[in-house]
Amino acid sequence: MSENGLKRTRRAGGAKRAQVLEQVVEVLSERGYAATRFADVSEASDVAVSTLQGYFGSREDMLIEALRSATSGEVEALAELAMGFEDPWQQLVALVDRGLSTPVPTWRMLMEFWTAAAHDAELRAHAAVLAEQYRQPFVDAVERGVEAGSFSPRFEATAVVDVVVATMDGLLYPLVLEHRTSADLDYRDVVLAQLAFVLGAGA
Repeated sequence: MSENGLKRTRRAGGAKRAQVLEQVVEVLSERGYAATRFADVSEASDVAVSTLQGYFGSREDMLIEALRSATSGEVEALAELAMGFEDPWQQLVALVDRGLSTPVPTWRMLMEFWTAAAHDAELRAHAAVLAEQYRQPFVDAVERGVEAGSFSPRFEATAVVDVVVATMDGLLYPLVLEHRTSADLDYRDVVLAQLAFVLGAGA
């Protein structure tokens, strides 16, 4: 629901509209939520402003849909990655590596997403669903490790996952602001060492 309580209308447009939405994501990532206009997307996609209005309605609805699309894609990629591992510790390491190596444009998109969600009820609700979906592969790996006797966690699984995800999210602003790079292996090693400790992995 938008702030006025009305659910946004999703408009038709087929494959071309989907291609344009990808352009919206790119422009939004570069210019930010507040500075992205129909004219900017029109220039990047070579699609007339009137066509964009037909595809998306308002500028706000276009940007909200782009944010939803980009962030949903990241969650789906994480879930797909998790399916490739039988060993719960290897799965957790892969998930952490994926999170810490998130490309800067994606971090920037998430920054815009969360900022916009703070002021938009529909987007805020979508963010809550995505957050749970993002956490789920971590929770599943921890629970499987406990059931198999590989982990002897010192804290509840949900608390452990909350801290790991928050630690990865903590890189967002330093990376977007170019205060550090995602190739900082010391950060990764500390995250994994902490995770192994609280899970009692190998204990």
